[in-house]
Amino acid sequence: MRQVEILKTLQKKNKAKVIINGAAKEIGRAAVIAVTKARGMELAGAVDSNFVGQDIGQVCDMEEPLEIPIINDLTMVLGSISQSKATGVVIDFTDPSTVYGNVKQATAFGMNSIVYVPRIKQETVMALSMLCENATTGCLVAPTLSIGSILLQQAAISASFHFNNVEIVESRANPLARGQVLGEDGVRVHSLVLPGLPSSTLVYFSRPGDVYTQKHDITDMQCLMPGLILAIRKVVCLKNLVYGLEKFL
Repeated sequence: MRQVEILKTLQKKNKAKVIINGAAKEIGRAAVIAVTKARGMELAGAVDSNFVGQDIGQVCDMEEPLEIPIINDLTMVLGSISQSKATGVVIDFTDPSTVYGNVKQATAFGMNSIVYVPRIKQETVMALSMLCENATTGCLVAPTLSIGSILLQQAAISASFHFNNVEIVESRANPLARGQVLGEDGVRVHSLVLPGLPSSTLVYFSRPGDVYTQKHDITDMQCLMPGLILAIRKVVCLKNLVYGLEKFL
């Protein structure tokens, strides 16, 4: 019995401590639930400017409170986790203006970071890369956490070597194009903006007598969680910045 207790204690110490910055957002709440269910990691902190002081488990409508209050101070959470000398990962769901400062703080406390922030600028990624290289600390910047989206991209790259004609039909809340030609290769993109449509990507490749179609739909945030859990498990081994979850597939 004593050996079992010792084993459980060691397993708990070896778990990665995960801090979610932007925990009250829809994706943050989904991440809280996913992390608490995953093996080898545990939720150690929830940071957000909303619902401050409330238990993150209750905010996520979980059956039991997690006894982790939402705090609007990343430094305070980082300081408390660093004292345990456990492996730490900070997941950043905030916005482009705060990403660099957040990763810099995490790096200062010896913790790795996962950044999933829309519209992050290339110069910010380059600055983060230099920061992580100098500190020999890992960081994943992920344009997408959807494994399905990455597999679609990889399949599309393979198909492009065999088909000369390609067009994309997408449904997005904020489309980049409505029939415009985008990118260096001049791919025409048609965007649908209609209420009730899932986020979808449909890629048509064609040549005389042959049409090849690829499709991927995203119906809710749950589709991003397998990619996030994979990212947490991989980022703890990094000593630099990696751009794109596909590097881990």
